[in-house]
Amino acid sequence: QVQLVESGGGLVQPGGSLRLSCAASGNIFMIDTMGWYRQAPGKQRELVAAITMGGSTNYADSVKGRFTISRDNAKNTVYLQMNSLKPEDTAVYYCNTKYYSINYWGQGTQVTVSS
Repeated sequence: QVQLVESGGGLVQPGGSLRLSCAASGNIFMIDTMGWYRQAPGKQRELVAAITMGGSTNYADSVKGRFTISRDNAKNTVYLQMNSLKPEDTAVYYCNTKYYSINYWGQGTQVTVSS
């Protein structure tokens, strides 16, 4: 069983920055890929960024050059640094990992970009 707890969401003006954190806990040994997804109202959940234990990253085209995903393997924690935020980045952001073929999700954290 894996628990994912996110933090760091909030309200920010366009052009601003936020940093999301997600800590994994439970009876876990090694977690390979961890990622961030987001879901805006009326839209499907989409992948924002993912990172493997070795540090390989993958980004959605819409966030490339603005968002940076990183992780601390010793703490089983993944981060999402979001810069140059746009109103279209407004969504609930979810942390995700797959452990022994089971998908786990965090509870979600709201990010609102508005003036």
